[in-house]
Amino acid sequence: MNYYYITGTSRGIGKAFAEHLLENPTNYVIGMSRQCSIEHPNYRHFYLDLTDVNAVTDFKFELHAHPEKVYLINNAGSLGFIKPIGKLEPFTIIKNYTLNLIAPSLLTNAFIKTYNTTDAEKVIVNISSGAARTPIDGWALYCSSKAGLDMFSRVVDAEQKVRADHPLENIHKGFRIFSIAPGVVDTTMQEEIRSASKEDFSRLEDFIAYNTNHQLGNPKTISEKYFRLLSKINAINEVSIAIKDYD
Repeated sequence: MNYYYITGTSRGIGKAFAEHLLENPTNYVIGMSRQCSIEHPNYRHFYLDLTDVNAVTDFKFELHAHPEKVYLINNAGSLGFIKPIGKLEPFTIIKNYTLNLIAPSLLTNAFIKTYNTTDAEKVIVNISSGAARTPIDGWALYCSSKAGLDMFSRVVDAEQKVRADHPLENIHKGFRIFSIAPGVVDTTMQEEIRSASKEDFSRLEDFIAYNTNHQLGNPKTISEKYFRLLSKINAINEVSIAIKDYD
């Protein structure tokens, strides 16, 4: 059996990931979000507020009997309020960093600790963004938290490679980790972007045009691309990548 832990499964890419995986009866999906929109015999939901550090810290991964694969997909994320620094409330900053960076870091730490001695294909997929590499006005929290997630992923990958060089520590297969940007996708986040104020976001017209010109990816199609790529996991040579680079 293959086990997939996915955050943010109530909508968008996270829901598309779960629904895609559930087409295969050998997959079992564990979703984590504040709402549940999936009903399936191979789906289990944890009502989890990923902006609540204590709730995330209390979450426990389960030890599964002889799994073939165990995945953690840190998908949940938010732009937060689209405003320049100086116009944000302190709690907004804390909440955004918690969801986009602290929660994935806590879950990754617990995931590695739990499955450290499990002999299976163990993979962590962090959903990145082109914003991690491009400064966009009004998106300071999103850009910086996604950049932090990319670097976090690269460090974890480096640690796993160091561990692999020590035979006594490498009795079981190590972990693979990737930070993969999906491109612009037709989700609620895009709706939020298009409703931003021109005063606070100079690129508003660009994102309106993505929608008008049908340039937004479909979540189902993007999900299929992710798992097509992950099915050839040994062909991925970098940690921080964009899905379009492997189409």
